[in-house]
Amino acid sequence: PDVQRVQSPCPRPEALKGQIRMVLPLKFCSSSVAHHKLYVKEHKVRDEKSSYRPVDRTLFVLNVPPYCSEDVIKRIFSQFGNVNSVELRDQPGSSPHHGPKLSNVFKPAEKHGFKVGYIVFENSSSIKAAKSHPSTCNSHLNCEEEQRRKKEEQQQEDEDGWVKVTRGHKGAKARPHSEMANQRTLAKEMKKKKRKELMNFYTWQHRNTQKEHIAELRKKFEEDKQRIALLRAQRKFKPY
Repeated sequence: PDVQRVQSPCPRPEALKGQIRMVLPLKFCSSSVAHHKLYVKEHKVRDEKSSYRPVDRTLFVLNVPPYCSEDVIKRIFSQFGNVNSVELRDQPGSSPHHGPKLSNVFKPAEKHGFKVGYIVFENSSSIKAAKSHPSTCNSHLNCEEEQRRKKEEQQQEDEDGWVKVTRGHKGAKARPHSEMANQRTLAKEMKKKKRKELMNFYTWQHRNTQKEHIAELRKKFEEDKQRIALLRAQRKFKPY
């Protein structure tokens, strides 16, 4: 019978013994006691010749936890220089830019687990800076703050009540409006409606006041007209 071939999991640090150049301890949040370690080495693959992973500007990272996104990894390694790109994969391999480009229908579902990463810097001097760094450094990561910052960005809205749409991980649908944003938008619409009703009332009141004023002027005009006619009649009447 045919045996199904299963892909090997993310390699363990023991497999790269003697090649590790740096260890970065991370913390999930500021109150965490335990540390998680990232193992970093210079990316050198003899068979791979890719412009997306230049040999003199790429670092290979092992043991990336599931809660670390590409933005988080980029922020960590920015201490060594400007990061051009970050690529996280389930296991080491050739660049996904090689080979025919498949549609979203044929792309496999994203796995949530430990990953490996490829960090490409803009300059080769960043690799030298990383290699000259102590083997164990205190570059801690506060993922709790990172998640809170992303949540705040998703809740941001402009004056019209529109929420900024941020692209999440693959397969996640961006929500144009959150529940809080919908409530704020509804409150603004109610406020605008009340203001419009108040303006309409003021307009009606102003028109009604004008009508009453015109009617009063007409009444006064008729009274004056009758008074003048009476005075004229009295002047013409002479009994003696």
